[in-house]
Amino acid sequence: MSEKKASVHWEGAGKAGQGQVSTETGALNKYPYGFASRFGDDRKGTNPEEIVGAAHAACFTMAFSFAADKAGIATETVDTTASVRLSKDGDGFVIDRIALTLTAKVPGLDDAAFQKLAADAKANCPLSKALAAVPEITLTATLVQ
Repeated sequence: MSEKKASVHWEGAGKAGQGQVSTETGALNKYPYGFASRFGDDRKGTNPEEIVGAAHAACFTMAFSFAADKAGIATETVDTTASVRLSKDGDGFVIDRIALTLTAKVPGLDDAAFQKLAADAKANCPLSKALAAVPEITLTATLVQ
Protein backbone atom coordinates (compact mmCIF):
# COMPACT_ATOMS: atom_id res chain seq x y z
CA MET A 1 0.00 0.00 0.00
CA SER A 2 1.08 3.54 -0.65
CA GLU A 3 -0.22 6.79 0.76
CA LYS A 4 0.91 10.17 -0.56
CA LYS A 5 0.11 13.56 0.93
CA ALA A 6 -0.57 17.04 -0.33
CA SER A 7 -1.59 20.10 1.65
CA VAL A 8 -3.06 23.54 1.08
CA HIS A 9 -2.80 26.72 3.08
CA TRP A 10 -5.40 29.43 2.29
CA GLU A 11 -5.59 33.04 3.46
CA GLY A 12 -8.36 35.53 2.79
CA ALA A 13 -12.00 35.30 1.87
CA GLY A 14 -13.46 33.91 -1.37
CA LYS A 15 -12.30 35.47 -4.62
CA ALA A 16 -9.80 37.72 -2.83
CA GLY A 17 -8.18 34.79 -1.03
CA GLN A 18 -4.97 33.08 -2.06
CA GLY A 19 -3.82 29.54 -1.50
CA GLN A 20 -0.60 27.58 -1.63
CA VAL A 21 -0.38 23.92 -2.63
CA SER A 22 2.41 21.68 -1.34
CA THR A 23 3.25 18.01 -1.81
CA GLU A 24 5.26 15.81 0.52
CA THR A 25 7.89 15.23 -2.19
CA GLY A 26 8.38 18.97 -2.63
CA ALA A 27 7.37 18.81 -6.31
CA LEU A 28 4.92 21.55 -5.37
CA ASN A 29 6.14 23.73 -2.53
CA LYS A 30 3.77 26.50 -1.51
CA TYR A 31 2.76 26.83 -5.16
CA PRO A 32 0.20 29.63 -5.48
CA TYR A 33 -3.38 29.32 -6.63
CA GLY A 34 -6.53 31.35 -6.35
CA PHE A 35 -9.57 32.63 -8.19
CA ALA A 36 -7.56 34.26 -10.98
CA SER A 37 -5.48 31.15 -11.74
CA ARG A 38 -8.62 29.00 -11.77
CA PHE A 39 -11.15 31.21 -13.54
CA GLY A 40 -9.07 34.05 -14.97
CA ASP A 41 -5.90 34.52 -16.94
CA ASP A 42 -3.34 34.38 -14.12
CA ARG A 43 -0.61 32.03 -15.35
CA LYS A 44 1.55 32.45 -12.23
CA GLY A 45 -0.54 30.01 -10.22
CA THR A 46 -2.06 26.60 -10.67
CA ASN A 47 -5.59 25.29 -10.12
CA PRO A 48 -7.22 22.04 -9.02
CA GLU A 49 -8.23 21.02 -12.55
CA GLU A 50 -4.68 21.40 -13.84
CA ILE A 51 -3.39 19.28 -10.96
CA VAL A 52 -6.05 16.60 -11.56
CA GLY A 53 -5.11 16.60 -15.26
CA ALA A 54 -1.42 16.19 -14.49
CA ALA A 55 -2.16 13.35 -12.07
CA HIS A 56 -4.44 11.58 -14.54
CA ALA A 57 -1.99 11.94 -17.44
CA ALA A 58 0.87 10.66 -15.27
CA CYS A 59 -1.09 7.68 -13.97
CA PHE A 60 -2.46 6.72 -17.40
CA THR A 61 0.97 7.06 -19.07
CA MET A 62 2.60 4.83 -16.47
CA ALA A 63 -0.23 2.28 -16.73
CA PHE A 64 0.16 2.20 -20.52
CA SER A 65 3.94 1.73 -20.37
CA PHE A 66 3.62 -0.99 -17.71
CA ALA A 67 0.93 -2.79 -19.77
CA ALA A 68 3.14 -2.71 -22.87
CA ASP A 69 6.06 -4.02 -20.84
CA LYS A 70 3.89 -6.82 -19.43
CA ALA A 71 2.99 -7.74 -23.03
CA GLY A 72 6.71 -7.98 -23.80
CA ILE A 73 6.92 -4.73 -25.74
CA ALA A 74 9.03 -1.79 -24.59
CA THR A 75 7.72 1.74 -25.01
CA GLU A 76 10.25 4.15 -26.49
CA THR A 77 8.39 7.42 -25.88
CA VAL A 78 4.95 8.10 -24.44
CA ASP A 79 3.43 11.58 -24.29
CA THR A 80 0.03 12.28 -22.77
CA THR A 81 -2.03 15.42 -22.38
CA ALA A 82 -5.11 15.60 -20.17
CA SER A 83 -7.58 18.39 -20.77
CA VAL A 84 -9.93 18.84 -17.80
CA ARG A 85 -13.10 20.85 -18.37
CA LEU A 86 -14.75 22.70 -15.49
CA SER A 87 -18.34 23.69 -16.32
CA LYS A 88 -21.02 25.69 -14.56
CA ASP A 89 -23.53 23.48 -12.73
CA GLY A 90 -26.33 25.45 -11.10
CA ASP A 91 -24.72 27.67 -8.48
CA GLY A 92 -21.49 25.68 -8.56
CA PHE A 93 -19.16 23.90 -10.94
CA VAL A 94 -18.48 20.35 -12.07
CA ILE A 95 -15.71 18.58 -13.95
CA ASP A 96 -17.72 17.16 -16.83
CA ARG A 97 -15.01 15.99 -19.21
CA ILE A 98 -11.43 14.81 -19.26
CA ALA A 99 -9.88 14.32 -22.68
CA LEU A 100 -6.73 12.21 -22.73
CA THR A 101 -4.48 12.46 -25.79
CA LEU A 102 -1.74 9.87 -26.11
CA THR A 103 1.08 9.83 -28.64
CA ALA A 104 3.53 6.96 -28.31
CA LYS A 105 6.40 5.34 -30.13
CA VAL A 106 6.29 1.62 -29.43
CA PRO A 107 8.43 -0.36 -31.90
CA GLY A 108 6.99 -3.76 -32.75
CA LEU A 109 3.40 -2.90 -31.84
CA ASP A 110 0.66 -2.68 -34.47
CA ASP A 111 -2.13 -0.12 -34.19
CA ALA A 112 -4.84 -2.58 -33.12
CA ALA A 113 -2.75 -3.90 -30.22
CA PHE A 114 -1.72 -0.33 -29.37
CA GLN A 115 -5.34 0.85 -29.20
CA LYS A 116 -6.26 -2.10 -26.97
CA LEU A 117 -3.38 -1.45 -24.57
CA ALA A 118 -4.28 2.26 -24.45
CA ALA A 119 -7.98 1.57 -23.79
CA ASP A 120 -7.12 -0.97 -21.07
CA ALA A 121 -4.71 1.49 -19.43
CA LYS A 122 -7.41 4.19 -19.48
CA ALA A 123 -9.94 1.85 -17.89
CA ASN A 124 -7.60 0.45 -15.26
CA CYS A 125 -5.26 3.19 -14.09
CA PRO A 126 -6.06 4.14 -10.48
CA LEU A 127 -6.82 7.78 -11.37
CA SER A 128 -9.30 6.76 -14.08
CA LYS A 129 -11.04 4.60 -11.50
CA ALA A 130 -11.00 7.42 -8.92
CA LEU A 131 -12.43 9.85 -11.50
CA ALA A 132 -15.23 7.50 -12.57
CA ALA A 133 -17.84 10.12 -11.57
CA VAL A 134 -16.68 12.35 -14.45
CA PRO A 135 -19.39 11.83 -17.10
CA GLU A 136 -17.02 11.82 -20.08
CA ILE A 137 -13.43 10.59 -20.19
CA THR A 138 -12.19 10.28 -23.75
CA LEU A 139 -8.99 8.92 -25.25
CA THR A 140 -7.36 9.73 -28.54
CA ALA A 141 -4.35 7.48 -29.06
CA THR A 142 -1.83 7.87 -31.87
CA LEU A 143 0.95 5.37 -32.55
CA VAL A 144 3.96 6.95 -34.23
CA GLN A 145 6.57 5.00 -36.19
